[in-house]
Amino acid sequence: MIGWGKLKLKIWIIFITLLISLMSKITSANEVNYKTKRVPAEWETHEATWMQWPGYWEKDYEITFAKIADIISRYEKLHILYNTAKVHADAQKALKEIGADPQHKNIYWHKVPYNSAWMRDNGPVYILDKNELRIQNWGFNAWGGAFGSDIPFDLDNAVPKKVGKILNMPVDHIDIVHERGNLEFNGSDTVILNWSTIGDPNRNLNYNKKQAEHDLKKNFGVTKVIFIEGIPDGDLTKGHIDGIARFIDARTVVVVQCTSHSSCRTDSEDSKIYDNAARKIEAAGFNVIREPIEGFVKYKGKIFDTNYMNWLVGNGFVIIPGFGNLQTDAQAKKRLKSYFPNRDVYLIEMLSSWAAGGGVHCHTNDQPALSIAK
Repeated sequence: MIGWGKLKLKIWIIFITLLISLMSKITSANEVNYKTKRVPAEWETHEATWMQWPGYWEKDYEITFAKIADIISRYEKLHILYNTAKVHADAQKALKEIGADPQHKNIYWHKVPYNSAWMRDNGPVYILDKNELRIQNWGFNAWGGAFGSDIPFDLDNAVPKKVGKILNMPVDHIDIVHERGNLEFNGSDTVILNWSTIGDPNRNLNYNKKQAEHDLKKNFGVTKVIFIEGIPDGDLTKGHIDGIARFIDARTVVVVQCTSHSSCRTDSEDSKIYDNAARKIEAAGFNVIREPIEGFVKYKGKIFDTNYMNWLVGNGFVIIPGFGNLQTDAQAKKRLKSYFPNRDVYLIEMLSSWAAGGGVHCHTNDQPALSIAK
């Protein structure tokens, strides 16, 4: 006969073995669930690009929007949201002023309520999940109130749901405040973002990196999360990644760099943010190319570095923000052509938009095609 003590030990061993087996199955199931999700990289084939046309408070860069819309519509579908009949009429007028056709076959107009013209941040995040394209609607609160506590955002926050209805696409609501402009994907296993943004207590109170990493892996299907940290001088978004580091292929990241010709000096805090980001990304196993800031411009009494990182990649084209500095604009266009050799590169001067907080990437929201071609 087996003694009671030995029997208890045997039962305990069996229990522990079964528990480990169960936990292993749960972990495996979760890993499989993660692996079924993927966020396509921006350079993969688009179904379309979306924009929210500027209203009364953003009239200064309406012509910039028209130029962006004209280029995009030559290469792919462009969905333009307008919130009033006047905004619709003004948008069509602006397109005509630059010689573009507002009724172009690739342009689709939708009357949808919204608050601002920064659709990168409040618009959808698209996820491929088991070959189904879905929209994620992350919370949006106007950049944590950085531009003023009186800035409305309720309509912007509802835009992903409206887009989902237009596209007849399922929408998943994520109860975390974050903007798509702070998400940089390589299309397979990695996301790069700035912790200073998602960890901002005005966005997500009492949020920590461990929880954030779990949430990002769960929602995006990535296995690697790279947090950079730091807020460049004057950046009210608190350091969106699309002004600091961008993937140009699955293994290569371009990271901005201060120089002796930029207003951010090589020994400045901004330079430390960029250099630390480059080191961290390189340490994670990626190739890093430094994108030099080779000058600065003065606009409406303020100084702006010629930082060209806020580019948009589309089907056969790249659009980069211009600063009206002929020398640095030309050099930047040449570099972008080397990053994306099989695409046409366009440069649009957009200082009025830049002074308000961003460039072409901030104003656009790309929708990946369901049948992805890398």
